[in-house]
Amino acid sequence: MFLLETFFMLLASVVAFIYKGPDFYPLLISSGLLLGCGIAFYLGGLHANEYTAGRREGMLVVALTWSLLSLFGMLPFYIGGYIDNVTDAYFETMSGFTTTGASILTDIEALPKGILFWRSLTQWQGGIGVVVFTVALLPILGKGASQMFDAETTGITHERFRPRVTQVAKRLSGVYILFTAVLAALLYRGPMDLFDAVNHALTTMSTGGYSTKNASIAHWHSPYVEYVVMLFMFIGSINMTLLWFFVKGSPRKLFADEEVRWFSAFVLVVIAISAAWLLYNGFAAGREEAVRQAAFQVISLISSTGFSTADYLPWGPFFWLIALTVMFVGGCAGSTSGGLKMSRFIVLNKNLSNVFLKQTHPNAILPVRMNGRVVSEDVVHRILAFVFVYISLILASCLVLMLDGMGFEETIGATVSAISNVGPALGNLGPACNYAGVPTVSKWFLSFLMMVGRLEIFTVLTILLPGFWKR
Repeated sequence: MFLLETFFMLLASVVAFIYKGPDFYPLLISSGLLLGCGIAFYLGGLHANEYTAGRREGMLVVALTWSLLSLFGMLPFYIGGYIDNVTDAYFETMSGFTTTGASILTDIEALPKGILFWRSLTQWQGGIGVVVFTVALLPILGKGASQMFDAETTGITHERFRPRVTQVAKRLSGVYILFTAVLAALLYRGPMDLFDAVNHALTTMSTGGYSTKNASIAHWHSPYVEYVVMLFMFIGSINMTLLWFFVKGSPRKLFADEEVRWFSAFVLVVIAISAAWLLYNGFAAGREEAVRQAAFQVISLISSTGFSTADYLPWGPFFWLIALTVMFVGGCAGSTSGGLKMSRFIVLNKNLSNVFLKQTHPNAILPVRMNGRVVSEDVVHRILAFVFVYISLILASCLVLMLDGMGFEETIGATVSAISNVGPALGNLGPACNYAGVPTVSKWFLSFLMMVGRLEIFTVLTILLPGFWKR
């Protein structure tokens, strides 16, 4: 993992060198530290007895990867003095790797190009998953690769279109790179220069939301940029496997997928309600602007990207509730987005419908189906457990943040935003603000929540149970 990360950090060093920025040496020194640790770990295990990693090792490696890469990834910010304390530097980096996009920076445009590029790269890697990249590039992991892949890409089901998990990872990575390149080219055709186009392609496809501008996408005042970014935020919310089939010439699999249809319908309905609200209350000059503003904010939040073209706080509590709802729902399973995922909502909805039907037909056998296939009761029970833990964690986290002195609106918004990996929240943490004023303890706790949300709760929380460490 560290050796792979060294390569990406050296890319940022090259950018710093090209732009002759003062961040070249901080990035180079950080790369050297990463390389040294990577070589030390590699040599330490070189002559170890052959051992196949199991589920516990897979979960532990993935959790440690996100924790330690955030620790090493913060070094360029801290060594260069661009973030002057460890708490903020770690928060910013964890927010990057988990594609949350919550930032403590007050003047992003003051940062040198290499640091900005590194910041964007953390999100791009986190989007597809550092582990998936590693599985794709290091087949020497053997069977252990499957355990890491499962721990990182948690969800209801994985439609593995190749027998070897390394083949799956390579194809997903290839699709991810292809869409990122296409987006960069489209943004470069607009008002963005090459540097901004590449950075925003990295953070859009990863549904991360880091920008090189203080005003985010609103900086360009360009409907063209907004529509292009909107499209790719939506694409980033779709199952990556289905995108692979689409690229390979099988679009029918994408359009026939039940989760994609539900997700698309849900997004359209929410956009229509939001646009009507903006028009009715005079927050938009006309229909096109109302639809564009509503669509951008809704897609940005539901995809957990967090870009903004407008401050939605003046739009009132009605839209705040919409914002929290779409943050909670999230995108499709197997995508780079956060949230509970639409597939879980579909299963819960169908299971609830069956419960009502059994009130009048108690002997009826009513299985839950997704895409024509029966979803086992075990999976339904796991989804119910996941939702229960998800809501319980949000409530418990709100109490922790309130004890640390955060306000009511900020606490609710920050908790849902962090665990859903969105970024913008409510109150003083809205899209026009940042997390610089959040108390120190709350920043560390939110960093933990970001990782828990990115790895879909069970991978991280299971490690904290005593039973995990028993033989």
